[in-house]
Amino acid sequence: MDITNRFSENPILTPKMVKPSTPSVGIECLLNPGVFRFQGKVWLLVRVAERPEQQEGTTTLPIYNQAGQLELMTFRNDDPKFDDSDKRVFEYDGAHYLSTLSHLRLLSSHDGIHFSEDPEYGPIFPLGEQETFGIEDCRVSQIGDTYYLTYTKVSPTGVGVGLITTTDWKHFDRKGMIFPAHNKDCALFEERIGGKYFALHRPSSPSIGGNYIWIAQSPDLEHWGHHQCIATTRAGYWDSARVGAGAAPIKTEAGWLEIYHGANENHRYCLGALLLDLQDPGRVLARSEEPIMEPVAGYEQTGFFGNVVFTNGHLVEGDTVTIYYGASDEVICGAQLSIKEVLKSLGR
Repeated sequence: MDITNRFSENPILTPKMVKPSTPSVGIECLLNPGVFRFQGKVWLLVRVAERPEQQEGTTTLPIYNQAGQLELMTFRNDDPKFDDSDKRVFEYDGAHYLSTLSHLRLLSSHDGIHFSEDPEYGPIFPLGEQETFGIEDCRVSQIGDTYYLTYTKVSPTGVGVGLITTTDWKHFDRKGMIFPAHNKDCALFEERIGGKYFALHRPSSPSIGGNYIWIAQSPDLEHWGHHQCIATTRAGYWDSARVGAGAAPIKTEAGWLEIYHGANENHRYCLGALLLDLQDPGRVLARSEEPIMEPVAGYEQTGFFGNVVFTNGHLVEGDTVTIYYGASDEVICGAQLSIKEVLKSLGR
């Protein structure tokens, strides 16, 4: 069951439409943008994944040092210590490296379809030892005049959630890691509930437990507690292997509506919905039995990592939710959903 209306212009952004950060790398993929309104325009905070030019017989991988400078590491493909069986994460002598390195890039649009970079608003690059393998998949929530950026910090010591705040998108206050490794997919509610801030997040367990959606409370958006698991994977369903939050939950009369992603054992990513109680968002009222969006278009089925639709950014206007999403881990696309139709699919 796919109830989305895709943009006829899809994909609206491809790697060729964006310039690499330096001449020593090329853009491999554009992924999973955070979305917000600012100065009367629609903005995307796109994850840009770059990779150095490759030479025959070797593999060159990028990292950022603690000073935020790009460094390149080269391995021989025939070295028995080198394992490139997973094209996303390589291994050498027990250590893991990413095949691409990501930073965040700002693009804006007057019509929500045609996006371009403004030289006044520069990229956000990794910084510090917790981001030496890059920064990824940023959600943007607005509370008052402040924008809160929750994003994935990646380093050899693990994957956690970082927080950055800004009011003008030129000056940034890096708050550090707010959810320690291993954690990602953090989406902030855009208002307090009962005097508390709330966030969805996804801790992961390699043995007991799994990749589940949790909720947490905070007095100040930096210190989090009262953690509670609210959605697990479901055997035999479209979200049997992993689930994770999308963008900020949408407030409706029926409850907080959260569009989330789920994947099965074949790494096929779809979108579904959770409905959470307005006063007690840790209580799940309804959940998608079937996906509300599936990778059925050609650009969603074939790419850097095919059969993927993944969103962590949307805009809401009346009954319409405009989602911006990553397709096949390579291009950026847009689609629209009716809140009433999503609630109807949940039996509400």
